Amino acid sequence: MQVNISARHGHLSEASQEKIRTKVEKLTRIFDRLTSIEVRIDLEHEETPLVDLRVSAEHKHDFAATDQSDNLMASVDSAVHKLEQQLRKYKEKIQQRGRTPSNRVSIPSESNPETD
Repeated sequence: MQVNISARHGHLSEASQEKIRTKVEKLTRIFDRLTSIEVRIDLEHEETPLVDLRVSAEHKHDFAATDQSDNLMASVDSAVHKLEQQLRKYKEKIQQRGRTPSNRVSIPSESNPETD
């Protein structure tokens, strides 16, 4: 799995990038078919950084989450939480596809002679 972290209008330290990388890599615990994670951080307004997360999964399924708050790591946490919810919902949807009850042919029971 590939993780890309980019910053606009500023620079992120290696320590911040590593913290963000460890947080987003935890998404694979929920859904292991992820192919890439892209994190874009816009530091144009340093007091409220904007975090944009894009996750690609197998079979061309893409997920996205955006958050903006007073703290960079709080924004990352919130965006990761939003993606966790999307991945859990998608995984549950996939698992339910195979669990639909089969269309069983019901055999009519013989009529009860006492009621005829």
